[in-house]
Amino acid sequence: MSSGKKSKKAARNKKRNYVRRPESLRGVRPDKRLGQNFLIDDNVIAAIVDGSSVSEDTLVIEIGPGTGALTLPLAERAGRVIAVELDDDMIEGLRVKTFGMDNVEIIHGDILETDIKGISEAAMKEYGLSELRITGNLPYYITTPIIMKLLDEDTGAKSITVMMQKEVADRIAAEPGTRAAGAITCRVHYRAEVTEIIDVPRECFYPVPGVDSAVLRLDLRSEPAVKVKDEKMLERVIRAGFSMRRKTLLNALSTLEGYNKAKLTQALEAAGIDPGRRAETLSLEEFARLADSLQEA
Repeated sequence: MSSGKKSKKAARNKKRNYVRRPESLRGVRPDKRLGQNFLIDDNVIAAIVDGSSVSEDTLVIEIGPGTGALTLPLAERAGRVIAVELDDDMIEGLRVKTFGMDNVEIIHGDILETDIKGISEAAMKEYGLSELRITGNLPYYITTPIIMKLLDEDTGAKSITVMMQKEVADRIAAEPGTRAAGAITCRVHYRAEVTEIIDVPRECFYPVPGVDSAVLRLDLRSEPAVKVKDEKMLERVIRAGFSMRRKTLLNALSTLEGYNKAKLTQALEAAGIDPGRRAETLSLEEFARLADSLQEA
């Protein structure tokens, strides 16, 4: 390809990925270190608020409110919104935008270090609210740690509605036992039912990220999807099984400390699982049987 054609193609790609800075973001400088891409599409914002199922009886914990694009419409429906923002530079703007809104509270902090249960229980008691729902636009680089924190901690939330990279959303929304499944698929489905809310093209953000996004709602189960003797063992088995996707279960599980291939073969057979299968073919029920079998081995 000639240099002239390359230049034209690059120009077209640049134009396609260009979005003019909205007036509402004038003076705002996105921090690349924090993975900041601000949502600017009103239709997507409305879909997230609708998909979050908030009501006047709801306490919302919002993760990474940024410029408040979601905070304000959530506050119009919810009993109270507690927005947790890490970026110092966003705090003042958020407080200005929410000035006079007595049902909005801004907390300056890291969601991974925030005592969500303690904060939410106190707020629900003080304001007479009956349910907790969590929502937000997750930084792509820490999506999985945030989701697993929210699922593993006993926050009491009814649902978690979050934006993430579409590739990650597709993996989470996949059914366990299918080719698209991964370790996070099984770990999320163990604790929640997954609903796809909306796909979000990259042009709905400023600045435009390099990937498309999607919004999922995770409705927390009252009981895990399957019964297992030891949840930690189940997690270990899932992680090990998917650690080498192209390997057989017998080979992939060999990374489990304390188990040689003889023990693994015995446990797999006791669980009724062919050692030659791959992790992506296992249902949650089969992972649970395998975890219990390994616990007894």
